[in-house]
Amino acid sequence: MPAVPLKLFSVVIPARDEEESLPSTIADIAATFTAHQIPFEIVVVDDGSRDRTWAVLQELKSRYPQLAPTQNGGANGFGRAVVWGLDHSKGDAVVIMMADASDSPADAVKYWELLNAGHDCAFGSRFIAGGRVVDYPRVKLFVNRLANFFVRVAFNIPLNDTTNAFKAYRRTVIDGCRPFLAPHFNLTVELPLKAIVRGYSFAVTPISWQNRKYGEAKLKIKEMGSRYFFICAYVWLEKYFSRGDYRRK
Repeated sequence: MPAVPLKLFSVVIPARDEEESLPSTIADIAATFTAHQIPFEIVVVDDGSRDRTWAVLQELKSRYPQLAPTQNGGANGFGRAVVWGLDHSKGDAVVIMMADASDSPADAVKYWELLNAGHDCAFGSRFIAGGRVVDYPRVKLFVNRLANFFVRVAFNIPLNDTTNAFKAYRRTVIDGCRPFLAPHFNLTVELPLKAIVRGYSFAVTPISWQNRKYGEAKLKIKEMGSRYFFICAYVWLEKYFSRGDYRRK
């Protein structure tokens, strides 16, 4: 049977102190999606910002009717903010994007097309033919490739860019992967690994990434090592010892 066409693409963007980045990020997404006639909403989650992020979002809302800003009402953290955004989004498909414009809206369009073709998940890789990175810090690049090699071997999967947050899912996948445990950036591996382990289909496409122009990166490598390991170990145990109890029915 052909895939049922999707009705709304929700863009979930966690944002903490991103007053400078958000105007261009939202403008680019809105322009690209509108040009491709994609029905969309942009759910930006203000995750305890101390700058003018919330005020900027209110200003932008008057220009972009698809913008639905919200404030994380619970504890802060990248993963918590993303889950808050997922819970407050309305689309039958969701893409997670960064506030700093490092992710390309044109790549999100490719995700939309892959989901509409019938895939449950659309994953991008910056490290396959056609992929590209611009101004990636050397130390972070080394750690990234090492971590992704570990994940690929441990889970025996073809995906080589699991740790990148920029991925898209049908709503059925999001609901089928609950509950989410990761409160921080380790949600970036919990979501795709759970989706794969639980039997959802996925397609991989090359994507691009460019370093932020404003502000500071929120990911702190030293703080995240043990958290990534915990989530990977948790999902690995599910894969090999749960006897399929959590797989899609």
